[in-house]
Amino acid sequence: MRSQEYGDVLGGRARRVAPEVAAEAGVVVEEPGSGFCGAVVRVERGTARHDAVVLEDRHGRQRVFPMAPAGFLLDGRPVTLVRPVATPAPARRVSASGSVRVEGLRARTAAASRIWVEGVHDAELVELVWGHDLRVEGVVVEPLDGVDHLAEAVAGFGPGPGRRLGVLVDHLVAGSKESRAAAGVAGEHVLVTGHPYVDIWQAVKPSVLGIPAWPSVPRGVAWKDGVCAALGWGDPAQGWRRVRAAVTGFRDLEAPLVGAVERLIDFVTEA
Repeated sequence: MRSQEYGDVLGGRARRVAPEVAAEAGVVVEEPGSGFCGAVVRVERGTARHDAVVLEDRHGRQRVFPMAPAGFLLDGRPVTLVRPVATPAPARRVSASGSVRVEGLRARTAAASRIWVEGVHDAELVELVWGHDLRVEGVVVEPLDGVDHLAEAVAGFGPGPGRRLGVLVDHLVAGSKESRAAAGVAGEHVLVTGHPYVDIWQAVKPSVLGIPAWPSVPRGVAWKDGVCAALGWGDPAQGWRRVRAAVTGFRDLEAPLVGAVERLIDFVTEA
């Protein structure tokens, strides 16, 4: 942090300007105009005049604010947030999942155990965030076409000692067809986890996509089609490109999905 004082030539007085504070991740500030208080998540390129900072409050809500002079309060005092000075990467780096990255990794031969997910988008999102961890462990993620025939697929896989199966299910809530399918296959060598969202897209935090919330979709309308129509995202293929491009790591995902995937990885990699 550094501060400056400069003379007021016309008035003959010295005037203090707000000290500059590097917008390092984790610094907690308040934007006085809105009253929003949160920790710095990242700095983004903003307008020609000011960069922008992303703040996250204790409820996980994120908002973006321009880094204007004296635009924030730190411990109740005005400060000017500035872009942090780039420093050499530390020796220990983390992957998108938050785990310590293994440098110079060569993917292991695939283990017998597997993780299944409902569809291609689920597989791509899991790979995007946990791909490094999965390659370290030699675990392959395979997409299913829904869970309507899950019992038959599990029987064909033949789980057993050293051949565990983890299954990630969308909309895993009490009374759903997904919960009934999960109950029918769970066992010593099969673990089914999931999240409460209708689709894996919905497990991406809306703030990451610059929307206040995921829109409600009327019954009888395919969820992805309804979302894309409501948000003006074109077709689901175009919508998925938006969603996928917005995710950079586990912090961009809702906690139920993160916990579900972490449990599956732990399960299929247990000795």
